[in-house]
Amino acid sequence: MSDKYIFAIDQGTTSTRAIIFDHAGSIISTGQLEHEQIFPRAGWVEHDPMEIWGNTRQVIGQALSKANLTRHDIEAVGITNQRETAVVWDRTTGLPVYNAIVWQDTRTQPIVDRLAADGGGDRFKATVGLPLATYFSGTKIVWILENVEGAREKAERGDLMFGTTDTWVLWNLTGGLEGGVHATDVTNASRTLFMNLETLEWDDEILAAFGVPRSMLPEIRSSSEVYGTVNEHSLLREVPIAGILGDQQAATFGQAAFDQGEAKNTYGTGNFLIFNTGTEIIHSKNGLLTTLGYKLGDAEPHYALEGSIAVTGSLVQWLRDSLGMISSASEIETLARTVDDNGGAYFVPAFSGLFAPYWRADARGALVGLTRFVNKGHIARAALEAIAFQTREVIDAVNADSGVPLTELKVDGGATGNNLLLQFQADILGVPVVRPVVAETTALGAAYAAGLAVGFWSGLGELRANWQEDARWEPDMEVAERERLLRNWKKAVTKTLDWVDEDVL
Repeated sequence: MSDKYIFAIDQGTTSTRAIIFDHAGSIISTGQLEHEQIFPRAGWVEHDPMEIWGNTRQVIGQALSKANLTRHDIEAVGITNQRETAVVWDRTTGLPVYNAIVWQDTRTQPIVDRLAADGGGDRFKATVGLPLATYFSGTKIVWILENVEGAREKAERGDLMFGTTDTWVLWNLTGGLEGGVHATDVTNASRTLFMNLETLEWDDEILAAFGVPRSMLPEIRSSSEVYGTVNEHSLLREVPIAGILGDQQAATFGQAAFDQGEAKNTYGTGNFLIFNTGTEIIHSKNGLLTTLGYKLGDAEPHYALEGSIAVTGSLVQWLRDSLGMISSASEIETLARTVDDNGGAYFVPAFSGLFAPYWRADARGALVGLTRFVNKGHIARAALEAIAFQTREVIDAVNADSGVPLTELKVDGGATGNNLLLQFQADILGVPVVRPVVAETTALGAAYAAGLAVGFWSGLGELRANWQEDARWEPDMEVAERERLLRNWKKAVTKTLDWVDEDVL
């Protein structure tokens, strides 16, 4: 097997990457291209699906050429993706009818309110595991049908297709108009508000309530099976596409958190903690989401509790791009180390409202506790601490729902290269934080799912053996100081609430 490889496509919020892995789960080569972040109005976030597809083709070529490999060296392709971002396209032209509406987008709050008027925000939660929120792709489809000229009529004729970006990439890779496969996996389907957690099928009553024709939706498949082969126009032609996992579930799989009670936290554009509940569906009483963890072929599905935080890494991006405080994301740690603490400043980045455990769409960002003493070093530190504070609140909710407190936290994602952040995370949690050797666990998880489907790896035991610890941070903070910081953080959160009303964007 040493001369064969698995190819992963990671279609993320800010970029599309291609990563080639060997049998040991090590990275052989990568390709990456960022795509434009489109902000038409306050609270609106869009991507151009055609740019994403064009970038996907380019990064495939980049990764193959860097490794001096061809399609003959690749056993299978796995796809992972930003989960709730919605693409709607015309099945007769292959073209999107509107830009992709990104998971962070909040324009659909009036649709959420309309649906919640009959039964409240938890109206469908017992069936789908999710509250009504702008986060999920279901309301984004409704917005397109109601606001794009001719979209409703086309949908009723059966001419429109919906997919999260895994489906968009899969359909195009397998031929598009020339027989493209219109499918998704259970993890992505579980983020739409439309999939019944028990049957793993689209729920017709919920679709009727939303007014979304079932003909738009992709077929729901497992996370690890052959969906089709890459079409003849690609450098990967005839290679099977055999794994799909939403990005956070993929990162959990890449961290080898396969069993009940295992968890990981990904530090990306947002933060996402996933706690594996095994084959049991647990409905959260503490503001968490119930979601699919993974499903391997015909085996039983594994479920999970998830704590989703909207803004973490994107806060650092905002300090760089909008305020010009830093010129690169990596400079945030250097700037934060110029001070010993946050100087009394707390930064609550509720730019898209607050996700778990609050689910408050009316919240907006706040920087509080300011005095003349506070400088940009303190603000940088407050931004990093905000990531850790939000994670602490989500883990408190997981511990309450599961009844089994986490004893250590596995972490991954871009921000885990920040040692100051990870030490503070351990301090504010009071448990060790552990980073793996291969930090690209999202792409690795998609590769694992694809490789299992084609026999490249024999089973989960072999994948567990690949996982290796890179570094560990032990808590080193007095309990009284931890409690003081948390008390002030919770006070800061209260200052963000009830901000949005009818005349405030």
